[in-house]
Amino acid sequence: MLKQYDVLILGSGAAGQSMALRLAECLKVALVTKRELSDSASNWAQGGIAAVLDTTDSIEAHIQDTFTAGAGLCDPVATRFVVENGKRAIEWLIDRGVPFTREADSQLGYHLTREGGHSHRRIIHAADATGAAVQTTLSAQVRAHPNIDIYEHHIAIDLVLGDKVGQPGAGCLGAYVLDIEADEVVTFAARSTVLATGGTGKVYLYTTNPDVATGDGVAMAWRAGCRVANMEFIQFHPTCLYHPQAKSFLISEAVRGEGGLLKLPDGTRFMPEHDPREELAPRDIVARAIDFEMKKRGIDCVYLDISHKPADWLRSHFPNIHARCLELGIDITKEPIPVVPAAHYSCGGIVTDLSARTDVPGLYAVGESAFTGLHGANRLASNSLLECLVFGEAAAQDILTKPRQSSPVLPDWDESRVTDADEEVVISHNWAELRRAMWDYVGIVRTTKRLKRAQHRIRMLQREIHEFYSNFRVSNDLIELRNLVVTADLIVGCALKRKESRGLHHSRDFPDLLPRARETILRPPRKRGRR
Repeated sequence: MLKQYDVLILGSGAAGQSMALRLAECLKVALVTKRELSDSASNWAQGGIAAVLDTTDSIEAHIQDTFTAGAGLCDPVATRFVVENGKRAIEWLIDRGVPFTREADSQLGYHLTREGGHSHRRIIHAADATGAAVQTTLSAQVRAHPNIDIYEHHIAIDLVLGDKVGQPGAGCLGAYVLDIEADEVVTFAARSTVLATGGTGKVYLYTTNPDVATGDGVAMAWRAGCRVANMEFIQFHPTCLYHPQAKSFLISEAVRGEGGLLKLPDGTRFMPEHDPREELAPRDIVARAIDFEMKKRGIDCVYLDISHKPADWLRSHFPNIHARCLELGIDITKEPIPVVPAAHYSCGGIVTDLSARTDVPGLYAVGESAFTGLHGANRLASNSLLECLVFGEAAAQDILTKPRQSSPVLPDWDESRVTDADEEVVISHNWAELRRAMWDYVGIVRTTKRLKRAQHRIRMLQREIHEFYSNFRVSNDLIELRNLVVTADLIVGCALKRKESRGLHHSRDFPDLLPRARETILRPPRKRGRR
């Protein structure tokens, strides 16, 4: 089955949907998503979007805060590009009807909150469910647009490269995609393909990410010949709700921004001993502090307490957090919230330029799957949705400047040499082993010995998974596992190359900071094709 479009977008978060809407006025767009349109990390984002919107704030202050959080590794050109375009990105969302929280007596007309690492109140938000507000607004418009075709329950298997299909030098020409419900592979042909596939959180045992965050874009781009960078910088959100019935529910950075205090089980605060900024320190420092206290004292969690604030104020500012905690028997107006760190955000990814172009012609990467240089060694809170929107616009503008061409004709997916899988337990077992190894050996604090142990296990799993993939028909679980193991190998590879502790990468063997900040860039080996 061949489907032809001007643009193929893989992923339905803020990056993918905002791009689809910008492109669809002139081009025919296919939006492919693994589950429902709303299943993305963007939809789960609570805190908000950072941008310079108040006259007491400044572009330079936002840039400096980003640099400080990024531990000297932020690209100055990319950072300025994002920050300077932030206000326009917010105005575009407001024009689209996103219902940000208003504040009548403020100069802006909207309430701005503050989060860890920020020197000003610059986070525009929709209560404590900003991502859902953005996603819901954009999704309604994407569904209604006649030039956007949505393919839910479809997962990309691999990109189609001109060199592999008799069109040398043509770059990326689309992707092979599994229709999960029909259990058949569809060929999508497009002159421009966008990887907006999100993050890599499911490579870890504990994560705040949705189940779809399996590193698909990074793995596909790597196999296609793209460089990746800074994959060692995995941000662990310091405050994920710790409860046996709660899966991946994070407690927003804004809770600490609005005065929440981190405490030990006996009620003692500990952040003043770790950083002068206390609870408002950047996420990597807070996550390491919690990890340190938990390991030192042998405790399962710490507590985030904002019960000293008025109850009505808490219910209005954090309605979703209040409601979810209450469902689990925790009243945040009266008691602290049990929290633990969990894998949250990947600061590295596919190397792109300021137009979101990758090393492969016709292939773009936007959002968490991309490495733009903005986040450095640690993402500043609420800069991620901003990056999605700014680079989504930049990529759309670049695509729209290209002369319109007919979509290429591509060969069908070849299943002539494979059979149905005989032992699905291989997939589930390898999935569990991979995630446990990453959690145990490639976590918040690392050693060279642990990293090499992880690399050894990962490469054994890679061989098993490659053999399985080569002999059996693809399934959703197999595609995700194949991508996860590639992503895990890239994370460990980058971590082993960094001989220092910087930002989110903390090594006991190399505790000091090198005098010069350098990116960790990996280049793929020469590619060998299959199917």
